Amino acid sequence: MKGVFITGTSTEVGKTFVAVGIAKALTKRNITVIPRKPIESGCVKQDGELIPQDASALKEAAQYEGPLSEVCPYRFEPPISPVRAAHLANRILTTEQLVNICLNGSEKGFVLVEGAGGFYSPLAENGLNADLAVALQLPVLLVADDRLGALSQVLLNIEAIQMRGLQLAGVVLNSLSDEQSDHMDNTADLRERLDCPVFSNPYSKDGSTRLPEALIEGLISSTATSDSHIRIVG
Repeated sequence: MKGVFITGTSTEVGKTFVAVGIAKALTKRNITVIPRKPIESGCVKQDGELIPQDASALKEAAQYEGPLSEVCPYRFEPPISPVRAAHLANRILTTEQLVNICLNGSEKGFVLVEGAGGFYSPLAENGLNADLAVALQLPVLLVADDRLGALSQVLLNIEAIQMRGLQLAGVVLNSLSDEQSDHMDNTADLRERLDCPVFSNPYSKDGSTRLPEALIEGLISSTATSDSHIRIVG
């Protein structure tokens, strides 16, 4: 199966923003994108139906012709963790159910799966985002907010990804604000410590994405190696 699993160091770091940019870039290259966000909380109710905003954005960016229910069948209204939201709705969801959603139609193109919350955030009754990633065996793209403190968060998450035996597609430092110190350069600092691609997505006032071409090309060619690791720098 060709694709990528997009996760974050936490929630609200720009996973969907980056995923939408990737979906658009791949679609422009005439690559069929199969978007999947199997579970989403914080959905908005419209005409009696819960609308998953992140999944809707992915569907539109990928120009996916299938129904939204294929992209995101499990939707909950409270803006809390998916597992807690499911409990409040008297639903019990398993990792196996989420895996089946992601695998459905996966043979038709590039599968772009977005998790919910961080890599170790609970996603189902019996598993974390990490467990879904392991089950799918897709390369993992880690998204982080490009701010003070990002170095520790990224390195911890990468160690967790490696401990799960997963291939690391790279890291995207996503700038959520234009108010950054001129002395800070998380991208350069991480490149000194990591043997994987580290990309920077600059802040955009108009909300547009300017993902590096190298990121898109790397995902297409699957050139990211499974032995990427943290270099201990003394």
